[in-house]
Amino acid sequence: MNVAVVLYTSDLRLHDHPPLRAALSSSDQVVPLFVRDPAVDAAGFAAPNRLAFLADCLADLDAALRERGGRLILRSGDTVAEVCALVHEADADEVHMAAGVSGHARSREERLRAALEAEGRRLYVHDAVITATAPGAVVPAGSDHFAVFTPYFRRWAEWPPRPVTPAPRSVRVPEAVGSDPLPRRSALPGTSPGLARGGESEARRLLTRWLGAGLAGYEDAHDDLAGDATSRLSPHLHFGTLSAAEAVHRARAAGGPGAEAFVRQLCWRDFHHQVLAARPEAAAHDYRDRHDQWRTGAAAEEETRAWKEGRTGYPVVDAAMRQLRHEGWMHNRGRLLAASFLTKTLYVDWRVGARHFLDLLVDGDLANNQLNWQWVAGTGTDTRPNRVLNPVRQGLRYDPEGRYVHRWVPELAALPAPQVHEPWRLPGPERARYDYPERVVELADGLDRFRRGRGSG
Repeated sequence: MNVAVVLYTSDLRLHDHPPLRAALSSSDQVVPLFVRDPAVDAAGFAAPNRLAFLADCLADLDAALRERGGRLILRSGDTVAEVCALVHEADADEVHMAAGVSGHARSREERLRAALEAEGRRLYVHDAVITATAPGAVVPAGSDHFAVFTPYFRRWAEWPPRPVTPAPRSVRVPEAVGSDPLPRRSALPGTSPGLARGGESEARRLLTRWLGAGLAGYEDAHDDLAGDATSRLSPHLHFGTLSAAEAVHRARAAGGPGAEAFVRQLCWRDFHHQVLAARPEAAAHDYRDRHDQWRTGAAAEEETRAWKEGRTGYPVVDAAMRQLRHEGWMHNRGRLLAASFLTKTLYVDWRVGARHFLDLLVDGDLANNQLNWQWVAGTGTDTRPNRVLNPVRQGLRYDPEGRYVHRWVPELAALPAPQVHEPWRLPGPERARYDYPERVVELADGLDRFRRGRGSG
């Protein structure tokens, strides 16, 4: 019998899975494989929230495969070594996997291809599995990627995503192939109390509910911090339990302004992936160097600690940071506010904030996290690098009744809007009633040091 290996990475699903579909069409038996690679852990990406969500995803994928006569094979070790060992064990002729965009992913593909070809076996890398459109599919004349979102979006919107394929009805796995035990969420310490559940079953349930009950109002409500009117699908897109291409197709089929706004956000995700694919160094270095003189030292460290703990004295920023710690997730508007505050008001290096987000975010995707942080910091693709989001104005605009702050900063729950966004303006005796910190810096002072540090003041 012909045997193929499907190497799962960030594509933990059965529906709309081109590598699995291709392997099933060319081979009698398939080995669905996931490798826990210690190199990923050593690089700092083994965050408790993502490991717990991953455990859910692997268990759900295994259950779905078993319903179809198969099972998931888990191995631990260097990915290339484990795939090659399994190829020998199963006498497989070929390996299928999704294309990645990070430097690590591309290096892994190159090493694996070389190792397999040395033994007369083939590696097939499939595009547009993790994203709706492959990073190199939409490029401007004379360049390998778009550096500005709007022209990319125009071209991307004209480029139809590939057709969506259904989940296979059966998957035959060689009986002799053994597997490590699957991880269990309950055995993983240090997770956020409100961490969402992972897995393709949950992803498809959320998408169906979102399309029916949330999509229509998305354009008007997606920035409402308290309304929580976003899809919450980002963790599933990150782990690939949901196909980005399918999400685009189904949203467009629903139609309307909400669908258009939602698809635009999916395009942002593809945009960042094509930037990182072309410039993998942007994961750690400025995409556009602004010659920043980022603050360091004891004062900056103390202010950064207050930011991480949600005790900056700016209620909407603190609410966002506390949501992050509790849920392992943060509202997109909250992410913009928190990132702007750290980089533009405290004037602390964006890499400090990006690392903290990766430590907690269940959807901590390298392309989106790092490049969104750079966009806000003004070192990335933003065409207005010196824009600063005022947390007071943003709070009044996107949390006008103070419900978001009341939920996540309970010590201010008795303080009505709009005063809840500026508690420092309360008269002394009334201010003393609230066990809430004073501001770590006044906005005018923060803006002044940002401008001086960036050399525009």
